[in-house]
Amino acid sequence: MKFTSVFTGAALFLAMIGGPALAQYPERTIEAVLPSGAGPALSVSQIIADAMGKELGVQLTVLATPGAGGIKAFQTALRKPADGYTIIDGYVAPLVLQPILGKADWKHGDFIPLHAGASNAFAIGWRTDETRWSSFEEMMTWGKANPGKLRYSSGQRNNLPHLVMAKALQSYDVVAQNVPYNSPPAANNDVKSGILDFTFVNVGSYKQDPDALKIGLVLSEQPAAKEAFGGAPSIADIEADLGISGLAPMGWDWWLVKKDTAPERVEKLRAAMGKVMKDPDVRSRITRLGFVPLDWDHGDYDKIVSGVHDQLSTMAGAIKWEEEALKAAK
Repeated sequence: MKFTSVFTGAALFLAMIGGPALAQYPERTIEAVLPSGAGPALSVSQIIADAMGKELGVQLTVLATPGAGGIKAFQTALRKPADGYTIIDGYVAPLVLQPILGKADWKHGDFIPLHAGASNAFAIGWRTDETRWSSFEEMMTWGKANPGKLRYSSGQRNNLPHLVMAKALQSYDVVAQNVPYNSPPAANNDVKSGILDFTFVNVGSYKQDPDALKIGLVLSEQPAAKEAFGGAPSIADIEADLGISGLAPMGWDWWLVKKDTAPERVEKLRAAMGKVMKDPDVRSRITRLGFVPLDWDHGDYDKIVSGVHDQLSTMAGAIKWEEEALKAAK
């Protein structure tokens, strides 16, 4: 009896000191590290963060950390403790693309997934008074007859839009020259003036000025992506198989935490984000920005992201093809 009483008392004591400690999480601000600066992606992340903060009962802030194609943000987050107070807004470029290009030493399996966030499609646009072609396939016909004459911009070289656009061009065996630009508006202006023939258009830029360029091709087969660009033709509407599908030709993020984060904290974050991503108001606000809320939870992470990794690996080869084909065309 005496032993039982001592054991019971000790158990109650441990429960008293252990229970509140677990119940206290989260007891302070949680930070989501975003690998980009101001813009629609930041707005989307802040919508999710604000809603999660309400669910968790603490403030959840978004730390915009642009630089090095998203690598700076990941490095910043990885220096933080695995305590559930730092979330990595895992955009596809630093999560999947940079390791493929040999610029980062992590893999997507090195993180614990919470829930998928949102996706945003890319498109190809040209000037509204273009007379050489009226469709993407007509532009490909012109490009095939004039190898190396087409000039376009994906923004920075070797970024995700560059991979997707190079893959599309390779599918038609069309050689074009990618000209890097730091500013999408500058690229748009040079398309309008005829210095460039076409350019990458993100959904945020399109929403701000839908009439700036003619959208010739939405680089996604998803109906929501087509709708985000005003119903413009998409890769689902052309005959050629570009070898890109699903999330691979799009921007998207998956919220993550570091390995070794306590399971009970991971589950609390997962539950909050899962509830938020089903909230009609949250989804509506994300959709109004031209992004598509994603429904996958942590159980889908490896399958989805592995599939994207495999497709992006082949797209990286398209950039090498582009470089070699350009040399041969000169």
